[in-house]
Amino acid sequence: MADLNSALAAIDAANSADPHVETGQPAALLYGQRMSAELARLVPEASDVLQIAARGQHVERWLLPRADYPEGKAGYLDWRREQGRRHAERVAGIMAEAGYDAAAQARVGVLLRKEGIKRDAEVQALEDVICFVFIRHYFADFAAKHADEDVVDIVAKTARKMSESARVRLLQEFALPDPLAAAVRGDAA
Repeated sequence: MADLNSALAAIDAANSADPHVETGQPAALLYGQRMSAELARLVPEASDVLQIAARGQHVERWLLPRADYPEGKAGYLDWRREQGRRHAERVAGIMAEAGYDAAAQARVGVLLRKEGIKRDAEVQALEDVICFVFIRHYFADFAAKHADEDVVDIVAKTARKMSESARVRLLQEFALPDPLAAAVRGDAA
């Protein structure tokens, strides 16, 4: 019998080994907990597979450093693809140990590799949660390190990945400065 709590606990155990610390906790563990909390808030009826994908979104991410790939967009995209593949493989293995069948394991891979964004409701829900977690927990530090025009560009790119309903909710929940709100709406110059 499939056991959601066992799968989530195994992901947490894996992420507890993250050597990077944020607010006194391993960073990957904290990220997974933030993803689960945001998912519960935004998609309270989420399936087990979506809950596991959210928690495992960055499972053991530190094991493949960004610095192992060339600088620039192509290197970044290669690194992200490989991370998605690795996360899908690792989480599928955790699910197998927790009693999930091959179909559920394959499905989590679809979600973690972001296959079908804008076409698959669960893939889109996961992407929306990722964007909310970024804005809520990581955006301020990110914005402080980048020029204003770069921040507006990143917000616009982030918003394009989100569903229309998530963009509306984002604008309702966050008091964004006018240029950032325009970027979320898609009417930034």
